[in-house]
Amino acid sequence: MTDIDRNMTEAEARNMAPLTLAFYGDCVYEQLVRRDLVLTADLKVQELHNRAVAMVNAGFQARASKHIEKLLNTNEMYFFKRGRNSSHIGVPRSSTSAEYRAATGLETLFGYLDITGQTDRAREIFRAIRNYYDIESEKRKR
Repeated sequence: MTDIDRNMTEAEARNMAPLTLAFYGDCVYEQLVRRDLVLTADLKVQELHNRAVAMVNAGFQARASKHIEKLLNTNEMYFFKRGRNSSHIGVPRSSTSAEYRAATGLETLFGYLDITGQTDRAREIFRAIRNYYDIESEKRKR
């Protein structure tokens, strides 16, 4: 039986396949999006879903990853690049290969941060992504 409260060590995370971290990071990132929406928006479920989809897609995640790259330390950039540069990534028709790879890098980063217990840092990076989303949304309104 596993200890669900245990965090991985840095060495364990480095030995994990980047796509496994991305698999986990996908849900970490989506949970942050959904939590943020529920805490900040009193909307019908369909509108919550629409807003979540706007932030949880390869195109937006790719743009957001460019925005937050300057905030990442060397170790975080290592995990982002491992995910982005992974082989065997199947690209859906709804995005380009570059977008999907960048999104996978972002998910790998969030998986790494959460599984190693760096949840405050994951939230800090997410806040920067949310701020970027707000800026992008304002530009679309104009």
